[in-house]
Amino acid sequence: MSRPYSFHGDWDARVVATAIHAGHDLRPEVAGQMVLPEVDRLREEDPHTGRLASVVGPHVVVHRSRFEVDLNRPREDAVYRTPADCWDLQVWRDTALPDDLVAGSLELYDAFHADLAERLDALAATGPFVLYDVHSYNHRRDGADSPASDPDENPEVNVGTGTLDHARFGGVVDAFITSLSAAQVPWGSLDVRENVRFKGGHLSTWVHERYPGVGCVLALEFRKSFMDEWTGEVDQARLDGLAAALAATVPPVEDALGREPR
Repeated sequence: MSRPYSFHGDWDARVVATAIHAGHDLRPEVAGQMVLPEVDRLREEDPHTGRLASVVGPHVVVHRSRFEVDLNRPREDAVYRTPADCWDLQVWRDTALPDDLVAGSLELYDAFHADLAERLDALAATGPFVLYDVHSYNHRRDGADSPASDPDENPEVNVGTGTLDHARFGGVVDAFITSLSAAQVPWGSLDVRENVRFKGGHLSTWVHERYPGVGCVLALEFRKSFMDEWTGEVDQARLDGLAAALAATVPPVEDALGREPR
């Protein structure tokens, strides 16, 4: 099968990135079963996270929609089957997808993890590494004309570290948050906090279990203040500001990684 994701850069750096929910594409046979309007699907995807991940250097961007297969969930939950699996949205024409479509989506799931593992295995063999798992999240769920959610509970960047070994990598987390919080952005400063809305998903768990004491995942959820989540219109200046701020975190994170005890 063709690979609906793309790896970029030389994966020999200490900091790499993923944008596993960036995609919007669907296989034609999956699209034929979908009744969810495209605008609603886009709102629950993470557009432009590939742009953010790209500033790190080595990165992978997934082009297939999470509504076909969600790479940030365990394999048994990776294909949304009922509205309860995906924000109570009615996604499919029938109650359940045909088994052959589910099997095709799980082939993609297995292929992605195998291809990522090939690169991370080689990287882990040379020493510890940090993976920025880049996502975004909605903060205006009450509607296009409703106020945004309370910023006290919705930081501009949520750093998920729920399965991270803090005794091993706490200095890396601190270096990242300190650097990103200090970034000079046109709108002032960035509100960066740890585990307020999200603690990280399957990819974090998978990396931490596969590379204990070696792999360090920062699950980054950028609030969709860089776009209109209802129309999809992007604020390019704000997105560029976030990208520059994220790029500036790499040197201090690399430095902190080098100081961590092995």
